[in-house]
Amino acid sequence: MYNGRLPERGAGPYRDITMKANRSISSNKAQAFKIVVIGGTGLIGSKVANLLREAGHDVVAASPSRGVNAVTGEGLAEALAGAQIVVDVSNSPSFEDEAVMDFFRRSTAHLLAAEEAAGVGHHVALSVVGTDRLQASGYFRAKLVQENLIKASPIPYTIVRATQFFEFIASIAEGATRDGEVRLSPALMQPIYSSDVAAEVAAAALAQPLNGTRDIAGPEALPMTEVVGQYLRARNDPRRVVADAGVGYFGTPVDDRSLTPAPAGHPHLAPTHLADWLAQTHGSR
Repeated sequence: MYNGRLPERGAGPYRDITMKANRSISSNKAQAFKIVVIGGTGLIGSKVANLLREAGHDVVAASPSRGVNAVTGEGLAEALAGAQIVVDVSNSPSFEDEAVMDFFRRSTAHLLAAEEAAGVGHHVALSVVGTDRLQASGYFRAKLVQENLIKASPIPYTIVRATQFFEFIASIAEGATRDGEVRLSPALMQPIYSSDVAAEVAAAALAQPLNGTRDIAGPEALPMTEVVGQYLRARNDPRRVVADAGVGYFGTPVDDRSLTPAPAGHPHLAPTHLADWLAQTHGSR
């Protein structure tokens, strides 16, 4: 039975995933591709774009601020002309149910149609671990629609599902704060560093299409209360964390399997531990 415990750092097949990803990127330097990164100016997109540029590829970091809007289709044909690979790491600006569904449905449909017209050979999309298990949430319903559109397209694809980013912990704490207390489910989660996500996405873009899904996660599963508690302590934040199984995850019911990858799927585990990231960003261990 899975108990949430993972191999120690450096153990077994999970040893230093980022190094493996970087080796995969470097091994493709001999063949330069044109790669379009949709959402290429955001947290993950900018890191993916930089990694691929450093590997010698012609990278277009596409976003509405740069005249490429997948929701409306504006600028897609021009951006994708001559591209071999498209990486979609875009996200909805609104998490309201109808808005997020509209975003992923329209942007994915426009993007896939433009890719087919341009002869793109590999579509890579960033999704979320647990998407199919969290369908009580409008956001995850929209992400599943996105995934299904990709699977139904004739374009070879790879879907990379990641757990929640370390950088998102602050939003989890803010969303759960009531009267100075942070009320959170004690369910397990397995957060991951954004740079580790970017390395995996970049490596996936340069690999052969999976025509399937790969799960990636941080190296350790911890109760959500402990994840946020560590973050608050590192920031000397006085808010008290209270365990409350009834609050779910942003109102969506969760258990220990909801926000963690299924072991049977052989998830790729990233090397960066939460404590190390906190020490680096907040000077605390």
